[in-house]
Amino acid sequence: MIGYYVHHHGTGHLHRALTVAPHLPGPVTGLSSLARPEAWTGPWVQLPRDDEAAAYDDADVTSSGLLHWVPRQDAGLRHRMSTISAWIEQHEPAAVVVDQSVEVCLLVRLHGVPVVALTAPGRRTDPPHLLGFGAADALVGPWPTGWTDRLLPGLPGIHADRFAAVGAVSRFPVAPRHVPAHRARPHVVLLGGTGGDGFTRESIARAREQTPGWDWSVLSRTLGSWHADPSAVVADADVVVLHPGQNALAEVASLRVPAIVVPAARPFDEQHVTAAALADGWPAVVLDTVPDLGWRDLLHEALLLDGEGWSRWCDGDAPRRIAAVVEQVVSPGSTA
Repeated sequence: MIGYYVHHHGTGHLHRALTVAPHLPGPVTGLSSLARPEAWTGPWVQLPRDDEAAAYDDADVTSSGLLHWVPRQDAGLRHRMSTISAWIEQHEPAAVVVDQSVEVCLLVRLHGVPVVALTAPGRRTDPPHLLGFGAADALVGPWPTGWTDRLLPGLPGIHADRFAAVGAVSRFPVAPRHVPAHRARPHVVLLGGTGGDGFTRESIARAREQTPGWDWSVLSRTLGSWHADPSAVVADADVVVLHPGQNALAEVASLRVPAIVVPAARPFDEQHVTAAALADGWPAVVLDTVPDLGWRDLLHEALLLDGEGWSRWCDGDAPRRIAAVVEQVVSPGSTA
């Protein structure tokens, strides 16, 4: 039995779990505060939330900076951790993949169970992250080989050297670049995320006004139409505008579409660190903020980029590489 902890913020962690789990050895049990997805084929342990108290202003939520989120006397946290412990006791898992939580990494390892920890880009040199990285049996970075130093800047070598850079994980199969022939007007897709957006109705309206020769599609829960599976719309785009979250970026890369990247504020500067790396030769026009002016020139600049350059970011083999890391942890010395 393999456990797979899925963080509940946004949808990227869940999409990654659904993509990776079928490649893992043995039955896989999901553990998450998210509802069991229809596509999940194994067992699912529903975890209580630990962030639903009326206020946390006076709570010691970080244990004096040693951890990220452990609010004192929080019933949700207590039930959450005891549920994971009870599952470990009952099923004796061979390993648990954690995406992502320092606290869950430590809890699992304190039960003597091996941990494979996934992390996101960002400035993750704080004591809790370093503790979690040190406790994990294996570390996985969903980015290209050779880019760990750029995507985890400042991380001590004792941890950075342990990361297996496996490439981005996309729920969409890798597909060659395809734009319909003889299209009269280029098509731009704005891909909104579920983790919080910096785009507004006003900024999108200004962009449309400045680009009368382009057709726009806005995929967003709050600002346009939403598609649970936006692959067809994204694949049809000449350019995609997005915040560089791991999931959205992997999907655009898998479909080989040039991008305009605008980082949004995230913990540990995740998207700003990603954007800075993307400015170094990837098929993306990288901005600091959502611009008021200049959209016509930005779209034409992106249109000239070769989307096939994303092949180094996402080649479609990341799930199998993660499975190989898990197999090595479960069966040291195996040739998987």
